[in-house]
Amino acid sequence: MVTAQGLRCGARRLDLSAPRVMGILNITPDSFSDGGSLFAGAGPRLDRVLRRAEAMLAGGAAVLDVGGESTRPGAAPVSEQEEIDRVAPVVAAIAARLDIVISVDTSNAQLMREAAALGAGLINDVRSLRREGALEAARDSGLAVCLMHMQGEPGTMQQTPFYTDVTVEVSDYLLARAAVCERAGIARDRLVIDPGFGFGKTLAHNLALFRGLRELAALGLPVLVGVSRKSMIGQVTGRPVHRRLAGGLALATLAADAGVSIVRTHDVAACCDALKMVAAVNEGATR
Repeated sequence: MVTAQGLRCGARRLDLSAPRVMGILNITPDSFSDGGSLFAGAGPRLDRVLRRAEAMLAGGAAVLDVGGESTRPGAAPVSEQEEIDRVAPVVAAIAARLDIVISVDTSNAQLMREAAALGAGLINDVRSLRREGALEAARDSGLAVCLMHMQGEPGTMQQTPFYTDVTVEVSDYLLARAAVCERAGIARDRLVIDPGFGFGKTLAHNLALFRGLRELAALGLPVLVGVSRKSMIGQVTGRPVHRRLAGGLALATLAADAGVSIVRTHDVAACCDALKMVAAVNEGATR
């Protein structure tokens, strides 16, 4: 269990004394979850983005995660400049209007630097700072960093995923990446780990990894879990993407009870309500 009460996010500190909710803002034309509703033509629809961001803040989000490149299975890559053009205006607009930690979902070193200058507080990298220049950019930014496990790359990661023990292998990988960050000068109190549900994992791997969340939470770093609307819910329930709320809330409550610090979701208000109930029950149990 993480004992630190906060995560350094640039100029802000994110209170982690209880699980917090991260709202998802996909600034892409091919998002699996919202069909690109926040994107038009060659860039973001800032009016829609800001309304969605305001609603998420009002619903209880502590972090907003802005992404400009889809990492769904089979997704096509975008150029570094195109990703910057999608994300930077959104970070600037949110930072100017809302008092909230802004996360940038990227592996792009230049975007990390620009987002930090615009007011972001967290770098959320599915590739764990393995791209050229990313480690140095994250270090120099002063921002918090979320390191995620992914077997392979988005375009091919679901073809033949294999593990002997998925929880052990994911834990070892994340601890190794955290050690690389610390040696590079990124302090431990800036780090978060994400087991990467759905990233190079079958349903059986995802379920086993979820059962191992307490082991991950015991590693001493805050754990972020993102399972909102993902295919693992559809595989179990048979529901299409926009009917996976109940499954997502079930997983969110299980994650919070296992000691996870941040839950990443499309459905902020509902997720916040679910986590409040977990907190109320657990608070009563400790009296």
